[in-house]
Amino acid sequence: MSGQRPESPTHRPDASVTGRTESGTPFEPRYGPEALAGFDPAVALGEPGEFPYTRGVYPSMYTSRPWTMRQYAGFGTAAESNARYQELIAQGTAGLSVAFDLPTQMGMDSDATLASGEVGKVGVAIDSVDDMRALFAGIPLGEVSTSMTINAPAAVLLLLYQLVAEEQGVDPARLTGTIQNDVLKEYIARGTYIYPPQPSLRLVSDTFAYCQQHLPRWNTISISGYHMAEAGATPAQEVAFTLANGIAYVEAALAAGLAVDDIAPRLSFFFVSRTTLLEEVAKFRAARRIWAHLMRDRFGAQNPRSLMLRFHTQTAGVQLTAQQPEVNLVRVTVQALAAVLGGTQSLHTNSFDEALALPTQKSARLALRTQQVLAYETDVTKTVDPFAGSYVVESLTDGVEAEARRLMAAVAERGGAVAAIEQGFQKAEIEQSAYDIAREIDAGERVVVGVNRYRLDEEEPYEPLRVDPALEAAQTARLVDLRAGREGAAVVAALAELRAAAAGTANVLPPLKRALALRATVGEVCDALREVWGVYRPTDAF
Repeated sequence: MSGQRPESPTHRPDASVTGRTESGTPFEPRYGPEALAGFDPAVALGEPGEFPYTRGVYPSMYTSRPWTMRQYAGFGTAAESNARYQELIAQGTAGLSVAFDLPTQMGMDSDATLASGEVGKVGVAIDSVDDMRALFAGIPLGEVSTSMTINAPAAVLLLLYQLVAEEQGVDPARLTGTIQNDVLKEYIARGTYIYPPQPSLRLVSDTFAYCQQHLPRWNTISISGYHMAEAGATPAQEVAFTLANGIAYVEAALAAGLAVDDIAPRLSFFFVSRTTLLEEVAKFRAARRIWAHLMRDRFGAQNPRSLMLRFHTQTAGVQLTAQQPEVNLVRVTVQALAAVLGGTQSLHTNSFDEALALPTQKSARLALRTQQVLAYETDVTKTVDPFAGSYVVESLTDGVEAEARRLMAAVAERGGAVAAIEQGFQKAEIEQSAYDIAREIDAGERVVVGVNRYRLDEEEPYEPLRVDPALEAAQTARLVDLRAGREGAAVVAALAELRAAAAGTANVLPPLKRALALRATVGEVCDALREVWGVYRPTDAF
C-alpha cells in the first residue's frame, strides 16, 4: 500500500450527486414494482427486432453472432497505419475504423501553412488517392467493413476509398462501411467544420443521393453524439441533440427530392459509453424508442429498417486518466459492457494509454482482447436485452426518454437543429454540463479514482508512442512529386468543373470524383468548394 493516500474516514458522498442520474433525473436508492406502475411491456418494449426496438434492432441480437469489433486506428503515414491495420486484422478485428489527422479533417494538404506541426499527429495524413492506395495496400476492400471518422470532407475521403476499391477490381456496390459525415455536431462540440451549415447540408444530401446510386450498401452518415458527450453532454443531451441533428439530415434529404425510405435505412448513429453502466444501458434503449416513433409518426417511414436506430459505440475517452493509466483498463471494460448490454451494433474500445499518447501496438491489442473476453468468455451474448423488465433500467429508460424529448422540443422551438446551432443553444447547454462536472470533481463530490481519490505520491514511468517529426517533411515531399507527375491542365479543368457544380444545383460528387481520379489533392478540391461556398465563422451568440 506504499504511496497510496488513505481515504478520509469522514468522507461522505454528496447527496446532490448520488441522488440523481447523469441526466439530472432522480436516482432512487431502491426500485421496486412501483417504478413500473402503468408500464405496459407490449407498448414500451415490444419484442426484440420489432417496433419500437427498445429491446434491440434484431430479433436474435448477439445470440447468433457478436457485435462488430472495430478498432479506431491511424497515425503518421499511410504506410504506418496500414501496418497497424494488418496487425489488427490478424488479431481478429472484424472492421477497420480510420482516424485522420487534423489537416485532413479540415480539408487541408499536409504542406498548408496551417497544417504545420499537425501532420500525422492524431490520425493518418491523406492528401491524395496515392495515400489512400497506400493506406489499404494488401487489404481486400470488398471483404472488409471500413468506418471513416471524417466529417466536413467526408465525401472526398469516401470517393478516394471508392477509387482505390475500383483499382482493386471491386464493384462499388459491394463496399460496406460508414462515413461519419455528421457536420452539424462539429458546430456544436468539435470544431472541424469548413463550410457554413447550409452548403454543408447540401454536401451531405448530395452524398446520400450519390451513394444510393453507386454505393447502396454504404452507411452514408453516422450521426454522432459521441463528441458532444466528450465535450460534457449528459446522456439525455447526447440523445436529444443527436436525434435533433438526425431530423435535420432527414429533412435536408427530403428537400433534395429523396424519399425517406430510400435514405433512412442507411442512416447510422455513434454514441459514447460511460462508466455509469445502468444509465448508459437505459440511454441506448431510449434512443432506439424515440427514433422509431420519430421515423414512423413524423416522417411516415414504411420500411422497418427506416425505423431502426443502428449505432456504433466508442468507450469514453474523456473519462480516461493520465494518472494510474492502468486503471483505465477497468473503466474501458465497464464502458464496453454497458454498450453490449445496451445493444450496440459495433464497438471500439479505447486503449488504456490514450490519455498519455497514441496507443501502442500492445495496448491496442489489449483493448481488442477486452471485447473478445466479453463476447466469448461471459454469458452476456446468450440472451437478448438482459435488463428487460428491470425495475431500475426500465425506470431510467423512461427518465432518459422524457428528458431527451424535453430538450428536443427546446431545439424545435428555436427553429430546429441548424437554427438552434446558430443561436448557440446546444453548445451552451453542453458547456454548462461540462462546468458542473468539473466543479463536482474539483470539490470531491464526484470521485475519479487516481485523480481526486486513491492517488499515488509518484506515478510509474511510461514510454509513449510518438510520431516521428520527420514525417511532415516526407509527406510534403511526396506532394511535390505528385504535383509534378500529374497532368496539371486536366486537374485545373476538373477543379473548374467542380466549382461550376458547386455554384449550381447539380450533385457535386461526380465532378469531385473525376478531379480526385486525376490526382487532385484533398486540399485542392476543398479549396475549390471554399471559393464557392465560403467558410464558417462562428459568432458568440450567448
